Amino acid sequence: MNRRVAVAALVSIAMLGAYVNAQFGDKPATLDTIKIKDDLFVIHNDFVPGNTTVLVTNEGVVLVDDKFEIDHESIMAQLKKITNQPVKYVINTHYHGDHSGGNPKLQALGAQVITSQQAREKMAEIKQPGMANVTLDNSLRLFIGGKRIEMYRFGRAHTDGDIVVFLPRERMVATGDMITSALSYTGDAFVEEWPATLEGVMSLDFDTVLPGHGNVFKGKDHIRNLQAYWRDYYQQVTALQKQGVSPEEAAKRIDLTKHAGAIPAAKAPIDPRGVDRIYDLAANPNAPVR
Repeated sequence: MNRRVAVAALVSIAMLGAYVNAQFGDKPATLDTIKIKDDLFVIHNDFVPGNTTVLVTNEGVVLVDDKFEIDHESIMAQLKKITNQPVKYVINTHYHGDHSGGNPKLQALGAQVITSQQAREKMAEIKQPGMANVTLDNSLRLFIGGKRIEMYRFGRAHTDGDIVVFLPRERMVATGDMITSALSYTGDAFVEEWPATLEGVMSLDFDTVLPGHGNVFKGKDHIRNLQAYWRDYYQQVTALQKQGVSPEEAAKRIDLTKHAGAIPAAKAPIDPRGVDRIYDLAANPNAPVR
């Protein structure tokens, strides 16, 4: 396995939901800040936790995702290098702790948290602190410091409450784990619906993607490649399910390596929890997350 594939596989593994919370978040990540534009930055780290997008305005800072709680001080230290403005809003792309764990400490500093209604309900269900002050069903616009920020929920994908954050003037979109530079955890996903949700995202007029994990990238080709991957993934799983193959055995038989030219992480083994999830949803469209 070459270095590019190895890194991609590790990124993919690093985005496993329960695995993330069990294996990461026990010590602060090493962060660095990438300047995208004069007022737009990404606080980045290797693998886990997720990226934090920073939009600076003269009325305060807007963050998209805020990593684990243990990363709070490191995030604030990075912000001090950029601006003296306070954090006014935190937008969570979904409920997973490596994207929303910093909410309580930022709320204590006066920030308002915005999520989908579905994400807030999930956080309440699992008793996760830092629930949203403001929620959206399908869309929401925020105007601050002369900036226009648009939030959309196009459907279910990585979770049932994914949203994207669109900056129309900048032609950029922050996607959370619905779109990463590798592959995302599927243990509470809706893989059948994921490609259609991505189609909704691509209806927006952007040329730059700020992904939930990994490096910023240009254009929509990678998103189309992800659509093809998830369609193939779902078709293979459902075909094996109809044959009566167990989820564990199905995970061993699925072969998605034909996508590895476009998505190197496709060479990594299939996580059985994603297969379990598809089996569960086939039996019950409202199946709870295990």
